[in-house]
Amino acid sequence: MFVLGANLGTHANTSWQTYIMIAIYFIILLVIGYYGYKQATGNLSEYMLGGRNIGPYITALSAGASDMSGWMIMGLPGSVYSTGLSAIWITIGLTIGAYVNYLVVAPRLRVYTEVAGDAITLPDFFKNRLNDKHNIIKIISGLIIVIFFTLYTHSGFVSGGKLFESAFGLNYHWGLISVAIIVILYTFFGGYLAVSITDFFQGVIMLIAMVMVPIVALIQLSGWDTFHQVAEMKPTNMDLFRGTTFLGMISLFAWGLGYFGQPHIIVRFMSIKSHKLLPKARRLGISWMIVGLLGAVGVGLTGIAFISKNHIKMDDPETLFIIMSQVLFHPLVGGFLLAAILAAIMSTISSQLLVTSSSLTEDFYKLIRGEEHAQSHQKEFVLVGRLSVLAVAIVALAIAWSPNDTILNLVGNAWAGFGAAFSPLVLFSLYWKKLTRAGAISGMIAGALVVIIWIVWVKPLANINELFGMYEIIPGFISSVIVTYLVSIFTYKSNYSIEQQLNQVKTIVREK
Repeated sequence: MFVLGANLGTHANTSWQTYIMIAIYFIILLVIGYYGYKQATGNLSEYMLGGRNIGPYITALSAGASDMSGWMIMGLPGSVYSTGLSAIWITIGLTIGAYVNYLVVAPRLRVYTEVAGDAITLPDFFKNRLNDKHNIIKIISGLIIVIFFTLYTHSGFVSGGKLFESAFGLNYHWGLISVAIIVILYTFFGGYLAVSITDFFQGVIMLIAMVMVPIVALIQLSGWDTFHQVAEMKPTNMDLFRGTTFLGMISLFAWGLGYFGQPHIIVRFMSIKSHKLLPKARRLGISWMIVGLLGAVGVGLTGIAFISKNHIKMDDPETLFIIMSQVLFHPLVGGFLLAAILAAIMSTISSQLLVTSSSLTEDFYKLIRGEEHAQSHQKEFVLVGRLSVLAVAIVALAIAWSPNDTILNLVGNAWAGFGAAFSPLVLFSLYWKKLTRAGAISGMIAGALVVIIWIVWVKPLANINELFGMYEIIPGFISSVIVTYLVSIFTYKSNYSIEQQLNQVKTIVREK
């Protein structure tokens, strides 16, 4: 079943069998998109949130697949290959952050978004939670979603372009276009239900791939002795603390702070049938995540020995998984593994497109059209949502046309933007009765601006002082918390209805 390719080139085992596997995978996605189109696109709530009728297992794997994206299969193994085991700090931070997210945010957000005007987007929830009749917070948070998600989506397209270029020897731009067409089709027609089901399907493929590749690599190399060989090649390869600095470890660990404010992830909590099903989703979701991330680290570490032993020239470390999957396996299996990369890439792109589309429709177009038309023009809003998917995809595709950064850095920038702008606000909204509209708006803007300023002007000064190289989510998150708290304290006025809502949410969540 497993064969070492005679030609050790990047796309050595790409054959007609591999193309058939990819074609089958694309067909399955389109069939699921058609199913979603027939089942749950009758109104905006169904198109954008699946009618709040998604089960725990689809919730868990769709959240994981949309979260991990191409960076788990391409970015993380490439980082481990380049820096060694110290890159694992990012996996520790993410796992803890995801677990806390399920415990602290998920139950209350599921209940509160329904209690507060049946909100189907995060900006809509903020507006209802803070009784913002002027829609200021809805517009600002919607703008942040559109800007950062367009940048986030373009990182997925970059992953797709790299995959087609490296695995098939095709032009990078043809890779972009191919990925874009498939994702746009099933997202455009099938909406949230199609995205969630495809994410579940893709999550299963990703998990199998992340287990298979490092295990087969170990068998082909020297078993567990491979890790000793990796350590001998460079001592820092197998050291959790060497190869990075204390600030570097903190920066990687801080990725976990971003979970509470990622719209494409927490929207999964809003769509589950009941908050009582979240413990099931948590157990499966976190287990999937731990195995997948450890597999990605395993690919990076075994890849160090594999590339050296087989004398393979690799210009881009983020293509490591592609090279190993094509050299180690029969073309049919290699095609399946390439489908796993596509799964990781497409699951995140589709989720981001849909959340951005829902924000453009619910948070902007509906305001322009008028809330009074909300019930009588559902088909119109669904059409606008679909057109928004197309528009955002085209813009992201244009940005990705000339990539100038690594996948991990592209994802990191967008992750920090959402984490700093929304994470503190989500937590304050769910737990603190003294949060005010002024405090929420100020904190959200402060977090987003600090992240942008840090990326553009502060990080380039890292060669002067290591502190300036800190991951931008840390100063952004801290700034947002401080500004939100201080402004809210100065502008707070007792609001009995909000206190009642918080107490109602707390009571419902505690029900068994």
